Amino acid sequence: MELAVQERAILGRKTKHLRNEGQIPAELYGHGIENRHITVALKDFRKVFKAAGENTIVTLVVGKDKHPVLIHDINYDHVSDEILSVDFYQVNMKEKLKVKVPIEFRGEASAVKEKGGILLRVMSEIEVEALPDKIPHSVAVDLAVLKDIGNSIHIKDLSVSNEYAILVEPDMVIVTIKAPLTEEEEKALETAAAVPAEVAVETEEKKAERAAAKEEGAIPGAPGAGGAKPAAGAKPAGGKEAIPPSKAPAAPTPQKKS
Repeated sequence: MELAVQERAILGRKTKHLRNEGQIPAELYGHGIENRHITVALKDFRKVFKAAGENTIVTLVVGKDKHPVLIHDINYDHVSDEILSVDFYQVNMKEKLKVKVPIEFRGEASAVKEKGGILLRVMSEIEVEALPDKIPHSVAVDLAVLKDIGNSIHIKDLSVSNEYAILVEPDMVIVTIKAPLTEEEEKALETAAAVPAEVAVETEEKKAERAAAKEEGAIPGAPGAGGAKPAAGAKPAGGKEAIPPSKAPAAPTPQKKS
């Protein structure tokens, strides 16, 4: 898979007009070469990236030179999602690389279709080690083996390939089937989801009530309150002298349990 690019001398903010012309500023660097400033046509890049992703070798053509590269990094505008720039990393075809490849889920789990189970995808990618031209585009996982509630597919269940090594613990779960929720569990979830909203509304209402009461002077001791403050040394109705806050015994410090 080849991708033609051009050398560029325009750097910094001046590259903005390149995007207006359908070009993306890019960088080429990596094993055995110095950094090179290049541009690539947006439509050509999108086509190659859709097919190759970030884990398949692409031959970058710069004039008469050809470079085996991986699409190493894509910088997006977080508002428009427009591609702003691209980094290409040249690899040594004789040295193994560690990369993460996506999991491709295939087939249908009968435990979901026939028994109402819930399919839970625990992993979406797997780290592998391989020579650059042996890196898989994806790792296939067949869901058809999931026939009962509680069934799972682990790393150790995958087909072994002599072209790459999987760098994930064998007992790690990739996908599993959970039992459907009971009516009680569904109601509990609905209640839990509703509680924060109710508490927030009640809190705002209480704040409004306190603010209104304060303005009307209904809070004893508040500035502008209609009621007079009790005289110093006065006792409450129960006959005991009120303890000023500064003389009140301190609350015991909670002890950390071991």
